[in-house]
Amino acid sequence: MDDQAGAVFDPSGQYRYLLWRGWEAIAPRVLFVMLNPSTANAERNDPTIRRCMGFAKAWGYGRLEVVNLFAYCATRPQDLRRADHPVGEAGDRALLDAASRADQIILAWGNGGRLHGRDRTVLELLSGYPLHCLGLTKQQQPRHPLYVPSGAIVQDFRQM
Repeated sequence: MDDQAGAVFDPSGQYRYLLWRGWEAIAPRVLFVMLNPSTANAERNDPTIRRCMGFAKAWGYGRLEVVNLFAYCATRPQDLRRADHPVGEAGDRALLDAASRADQIILAWGNGGRLHGRDRTVLELLSGYPLHCLGLTKQQQPRHPLYVPSGAIVQDFRQM
């Protein structure tokens, strides 16, 4: 893995399993677990990745990693819902590998997490880790980083 920036896609390019950005080699790393990839890749950030980087830097992290409930790349929710296999073959492995490297895990998938019961599956996979979020939506899902103020406070997900 390149220390500064990169992403892991499947051979078709339809599934992104991991994205990372680094700016300080020896500083701790934060993992954001979101819904699904949009347009960010190894070289290009999208608004969500820029927002996560802003939070990570403000909190003193030197590396950001991003995984998703669903690895299928889609910019529209209906495309994600129509995908035959939205998790992807390596989705769970990528999630667990990233969690094992993280100093802090931020759940941030917004309201779409209930699709196929994936939120429950991922919470079971991550049951051995401390989990945090930036608050909950009205549907009791971890809030997406684009929809919280820049001064949002990290909260213990299991205490919510």
